[in-house]
Amino acid sequence: MAHETSQTPVPDLADTAAASRVRRSRWNKVPEVTVYFWIIKVLCTTVGEAAADLLDERAGLGPTGVSVLMSALLAVVLVVQFRTAACRAGVYWTAVALISVVGTLISGVLTDDMGVPLETGTTVFVIALAVVFAVWYRRERTLSLHSIDTTGRESFYWLAVLFTFALGTAAGDLVSEWMEFGHWLSAVLFGLVIAAVALAHVALDLDAVWSFWIAYVLTRPLGASIGDCLSQPTGDGGLGLGTVVTGALFLSAVLALVVYLAVTRKDAAQPRQTTRTPA
Repeated sequence: MAHETSQTPVPDLADTAAASRVRRSRWNKVPEVTVYFWIIKVLCTTVGEAAADLLDERAGLGPTGVSVLMSALLAVVLVVQFRTAACRAGVYWTAVALISVVGTLISGVLTDDMGVPLETGTTVFVIALAVVFAVWYRRERTLSLHSIDTTGRESFYWLAVLFTFALGTAAGDLVSEWMEFGHWLSAVLFGLVIAAVALAHVALDLDAVWSFWIAYVLTRPLGASIGDCLSQPTGDGGLGLGTVVTGALFLSAVLALVVYLAVTRKDAAQPRQTTRTPA
């Protein structure tokens, strides 16, 4: 009588490789949106402006020189950001600080150098941002900040961030020009509008994605107003600390928070399991 033996099949290496391609973990390249995120975002706005003003006034580079230098630095940092496998607090927030300067400079070139009215400039940046979102959604079928895990989505994300800073600069200047608010009242106004957006998200179920981007635009003029409150002369309604001191204070706060997040990883998103069809 023949005895049948049960044999354990040897795993096929090709099947194993295929399975690895089918399911893998992908890291989100954007930090979790926590209170730390918003604090650093506001601080980065002032740090970026202070750095640009310092290079313009003290180093004598002029607007063109500052634009070229900041754009080159941003390009280098973005290359590093794109090449990282996961979100790294130091790289990410350096990119945000530099892109805040470049976005502000774009708005300045349009309104100051080219003579485009603030109303027109604001409209142009609204349209540009809307186009980015439309193309982003058409290609990726999502605008979720929890799925910035491909080169395409990350490209759309940073392009949107650039236009939010340009739009925030133009819109903030437009509001200040229309209402002629002082620095303190401007800061309070933008803070209240951001609070209203947060309340609408929590109480009225305003879409999370749109809530985020509206607040993201508004934090730019908020940060600029807070920076002006501290840096501008007392005769102009500020505390007279100056651009250098204010920038140094904000930079110290940013560095402390970024180091804390880099060590604790409190803002790091967990990897997301994705399913892909084997080639």
